[in-house]
Amino acid sequence: MNIVANFAVFAPRRMILDVPVCDFDWEEALRSVNELALRPSGQTVISFVNAHNLLVQQRDANYREILARNLVLPDGIGLDIASRVAHGVSFPANLNGTDFVPALLTYMDQPMRVGLIGGTGAVVARAAENFRRHAPWHDFIVISDGYLGQGRSDAVAEEALRQELDVLIVGMGTPLQEKWVAAHIRPEHARLVLTVGALFDFVSERVPRAPRLVRALRLEWTFRMVQEPRRLWRRYLLGGPLFFHQVVRYRLRRKFGASRRRRMR
Repeated sequence: MNIVANFAVFAPRRMILDVPVCDFDWEEALRSVNELALRPSGQTVISFVNAHNLLVQQRDANYREILARNLVLPDGIGLDIASRVAHGVSFPANLNGTDFVPALLTYMDQPMRVGLIGGTGAVVARAAENFRRHAPWHDFIVISDGYLGQGRSDAVAEEALRQELDVLIVGMGTPLQEKWVAAHIRPEHARLVLTVGALFDFVSERVPRAPRLVRALRLEWTFRMVQEPRRLWRRYLLGGPLFFHQVVRYRLRRKFGASRRRRMR
């Protein structure tokens, strides 16, 4: 049983391109997610979405359906722009996985068994070491790297089940990680599942974070594009304007649709 369906009724949300995105501030998000991890049964899967993810879900129905079942948190300045266009205000907090997950592990004062899946073998092993230094009261268990075919997926899911985890962190890139979790991870694997993209690369220090001031100005995307221009220039330089265009179209469609319904009454 995924308990988000019930929890989301009470969680504050904003629709962004037909995806319900929670509008917690930092304290609300940490408290609420910690409470979900402490529940005696059920399972919550958390996804962090940015502008790129929301463009992907528009053309990928399976990914869109999975996001509708998950607890979705806003990542990046693109979500703030979309929220301002659609709702008139920004999100209270930028709850990107790279910052939120380490903060959550610190916030959780009850020791947890935390499984890690994703990245290369060396990256996930180093990420586990750094997590242990960051929050030594938790037990961090490397389940697998993230290079899984169908043959390995079943064995990895079985190993995760054998480890009796409280929390499972999966970092394979979007939407692969969300689809893999939906296909292979059940409530008995872990009460809380976090799909975290490139988090292990940052925690292992394989990929550097932007300077603190750049992050505070919400410009980390520019730093990343400079670091990996061949891989990311299309996402930011072409995807950014396309996302803004889609958000404006969505807002106008909803506005004119509401006006039409009022006239028909």
